[in-house]
Amino acid sequence: MGKRVAETERKYEAAGRSREPDLDGLPGVASVRVMEPAELDAVYYDTTDLRLATRRVTLRRRTGGDDAGWHLKLPTTLADTRTEVHAPLGKQGRKGGPRVPAALADEIAAVVRGRELVPVVRLRTARKRVRLLDVKGRTLLEIARDHVTASVLDNGGHPTSETSWDEVEAELADGGTGLLDALEKRLVKAGLRRSDSPSKLARALGERLTAAPRPSAPPSSVDTAGDVAMTYVHQQVDAIAAWDPAVRRDEADAVHQMRVSTRRLRSALKSFRRELDRGATDPIGDELKWLAGVLGLERDREVLAERLRDRLDDLPVDLVTGDLTERVGGDAPVHEGARAELLRELGGARYFRLLDTLEALLADPPYRDGAKAPAASAGAKAVSRDHRRLRERVEPALAMERGHERDLALHEARKAAKRARYSSEAARAVAGLRKPARKHTKRMKSVQQVLGEHQDSVICRDAVARLAGDARTAGEDTFPYGVMFQVERDLADAAEDALPKAWDKADRGSLAG
Repeated sequence: MGKRVAETERKYEAAGRSREPDLDGLPGVASVRVMEPAELDAVYYDTTDLRLATRRVTLRRRTGGDDAGWHLKLPTTLADTRTEVHAPLGKQGRKGGPRVPAALADEIAAVVRGRELVPVVRLRTARKRVRLLDVKGRTLLEIARDHVTASVLDNGGHPTSETSWDEVEAELADGGTGLLDALEKRLVKAGLRRSDSPSKLARALGERLTAAPRPSAPPSSVDTAGDVAMTYVHQQVDAIAAWDPAVRRDEADAVHQMRVSTRRLRSALKSFRRELDRGATDPIGDELKWLAGVLGLERDREVLAERLRDRLDDLPVDLVTGDLTERVGGDAPVHEGARAELLRELGGARYFRLLDTLEALLADPPYRDGAKAPAASAGAKAVSRDHRRLRERVEPALAMERGHERDLALHEARKAAKRARYSSEAARAVAGLRKPARKHTKRMKSVQQVLGEHQDSVICRDAVARLAGDARTAGEDTFPYGVMFQVERDLADAAEDALPKAWDKADRGSLAG
């Protein structure tokens, strides 16, 4: 993947007449080094409807200076800071133009969704730089005085307009924000002020960027049932988009987290059927089920492989043979094609259509009349319905004899516990429900965990039984598999023993304190 760095910088422009700032006596600065001037030539890429720029994302290919290459800048929650991902200049694409590096394309795939990236702006910058150094000669901060010439490009890459301006950039290296603050005072005294534009690209695009369609914002307040539903829906859609690049980077736990967000969203569309039209949300729910399944191909194998390794580690040493280790270790790893298949699906038209559909849902929620109800009563009722639904599954399951039918019933109860947990998470957005909803979420999570441990044991026992059958066919000793199976049976029994108490504690009414 591309090299990732945090970039903290501030931009300034003249407030009238300006002069060179006084750089003497800045905290931690021992010397000032004047650098060679640089001529930079950057082409910025985006979709024709500026999907990147409207999300404060910039993608450029720049030549000149000491960091020539592709640069992708992503927003963060930190003031003045963005994540910058670098990649080499690379090769030409099939159409003769530069080809966006795969590592950078992966970072923005959930935004671009297969749309063509075209040149939208060319920036030529004449840059003069000075670096502020500490006593060891380390660069604390770089100040760049830029003269920028910007050409806005049409869909064919031809300039349609040209503007120019001067600005100053102050970018941290090894210094802290205290140095930035101290420098800002000097710059203001020299006649500069913070730039009104967040980036050179935004300034160049001007009214074109202002007129571009922007992502829908969540409700500004939670006053109605529809606000409760859509606040939670927004959160989960944003989470799916945020985890997407992490999944592509193969970061630890990313697949699991994206799958959880997918399930939360699907569950919310079910819980808020009185507020949102099922004619619109049910097809989305079907596609979310598909996506959760795609993500589960890899995740389920990971979980099962880890559990089988735990059972193997529990065995006495004299029971562990080479055949056993090879068979158990090779049964449920994330096989070689699982990740490739996942990435194929995440790069496919079906996934991108789902993201487009979710974007349309956020822009124009399919509200029913029930969405007008007050937030507090609607949120509490949604939680109560899902709690009652859970009770209708847990209590009959507890009354059944232990065995296969009860295992199936407990699995259904587990799914209901997740839904009850997620609806109480949504209710936490309502001011009057935050504390009781938080407590209810905690209680539902405890039930879900007990039921989850039971279901994991059921799946592992099935895998062990299948492995034992393969070993028997191969003429291998099956006794160790029997030991592993019994350990899992004991773990399942322990979960079933713990469930009545966990449920009794959780079953205190939907949002009772």
